[in-house]
Parts: sequence; structure tokens; C-alpha cells
Amino acid sequence: MAKKTKSERQAALEAAAIRALTTWPRILPFRLRCRVVAALMAWVVAPVAGYRARIRANLAHVMPDLPEAEVKRLMRRVPANVGRMLTELAAGQDFLDLIRDEPFTGPGVAALDAARAEGRPVIVVSGHFGNFDAMRGAMAMRGHQIGAIYRPLNDEALDADFLAMLEAIAAPIFPRGRSGLARMIRFLRQGNAVAILPDQYVNKGEILQFFGQPAPTAMSAAEMALKYRALLVPVYGIRRGDGGFDLVVEEPVPHSDARTMTQALNDSLEARIRQNMDQWLWIHRRWKPERQAKRAARQRAKAAAADS
Repeated sequence: MAKKTKSERQAALEAAAIRALTTWPRILPFRLRCRVVAALMAWVVAPVAGYRARIRANLAHVMPDLPEAEVKRLMRRVPANVGRMLTELAAGQDFLDLIRDEPFTGPGVAALDAARAEGRPVIVVSGHFGNFDAMRGAMAMRGHQIGAIYRPLNDEALDADFLAMLEAIAAPIFPRGRSGLARMIRFLRQGNAVAILPDQYVNKGEILQFFGQPAPTAMSAAEMALKYRALLVPVYGIRRGDGGFDLVVEEPVPHSDARTMTQALNDSLEARIRQNMDQWLWIHRRWKPERQAKRAARQRAKAAAADS
């Protein structure tokens, strides 16, 4: 058997930790469970898994003048939000009961409801912010047929657990890949809604701006909206201090071109994050400046060779 690399060992440990945090705390009442797992993520898992270092590096890249006290606060609060999100995701009916009576707010509610009534395809776009499944679950309870695309996890056992959790909130769920994408498009074209989270690094994505820095970004949400005449609308499940959520529907993004529309989505998410910095997943390697620099160098070399 081949010896595992350091990154593979770390990934295995992270998967084991997440599996433990989403299973054994179920013996506790739901709200207490959320607080306990949040504390364990902030004070135990985050330091061991290197999450605090990632958060600091991301903040230094896009907000180098952020006061050190705020950086340290976010190094604790961001993993705590992740812990709450994981607990809510694993809670199933308890989580749905929490959001059942939360009203939809924001200037895009009427357009969202009108699209459902008309049978118009809808693409709701959010980010790894607050709890991004709060709006998906709430939309399903409001009468929307809503699917979502997700990236399968490398750990097969953990992936099976997560898929079951996601489907318990609302189904269908489409795995990334050719087959999943084809099924998602068929579902969308039938006049349903799909949820997409485009705030991850995409190696061959369009270079757009996010927090004032270049961020390779997938433009698939905007491209599908244009192709299938779908409503494209930013939505957010923003955590409140009382344990509930503000379910916000922003104005739909006007159809123009995919790049302009996707930048509007980036700008919308950035504005929301700046209002609640601890609710975004700063653990993500969203920018990867070293990889971007290598990509730019290859493009310059290719252009120079073409000119010579």
C-alpha cells in the first residue's frame, strides 16, 4: 500500500473530524449542539487543521490594513460559523423548523415569486456565507422546486453523509460533472430553480475582481441564465445573533453579458461579506495568488513566443 502524503493525511484527519462533529453531538439538544460544535471548531479543529493560518493569509492578501485584533477575532469566529453550519446541515428537520417561519426580505422577492408562478427558470446564486442552505430549504418550503449542484468530496464515506444531509433539506442534488450538469440543465429548463455557489477558485475561470484582487471565477451561472432566459438572483441566509436567519433576496441581475453579470454577483457577495465578515468561509483558498502568478507568466511567455 502506498504511503499517504502529508496533504492526504491531513485531508483524512479533517474528514474524520467533520464526521465526528456531525454525528456524536446529536445526543445534545439542537441549539446547545450548535454552540458546542462551534466552540470545538474554533478552538480545537481550526488550529490543528491550519484553518487559522488560511484565514490570516486570505485577509492579508485582500485587506492588509485590517487591525490585528479583528484578524484574531475572525480567526476564531469564522471556524465557529463553519461549526454551526455543519451542525445545522446535519440536523435535518430541526434546521428546517428553525427557518420555517422566517420571512423573505429584500427587493427581489416579488420577482422570485413571479418567476415561480410563470414557470420561468430561476438561478439563485449565493456564497459560502452565513448558511447558504437556509435559503435553499426555505425556498423549497415556500413552494419552489429547487435543485443544487455540489462538488463531491474526496472521502467517499463523508461524501455519502453530506449528500444525504443536502437531500434532506431539499432535493434534487446534482454532482458536478457531465452527467450531473446535464440533469441539472434539464431540471432548470422545466421551469425550476437551481442554486449555485460560485465563490471558489476555478483554475481556468474568468479573471474577475473580488475584494479588489483578481479572482478566477466560473461564469456558468450567468451563461446559463442567458442561454435559458432564467432569472439570475443573489440570495443570502444571513445569521442573526438570536440564532435565526435573515433570508434576503436581492434585485435580479439584469441580462447583459456573462462577464458583467458574474462581476455583479461577485460585487453583491463582497458587499454582504463586508457587513458580516465572520460569516464567510475565509478558510477557502479563494485567490491562490501564487498559482495566478504562474498562470500569468505562462500566458506572457506564450504571447512572447507568438510574437517572435
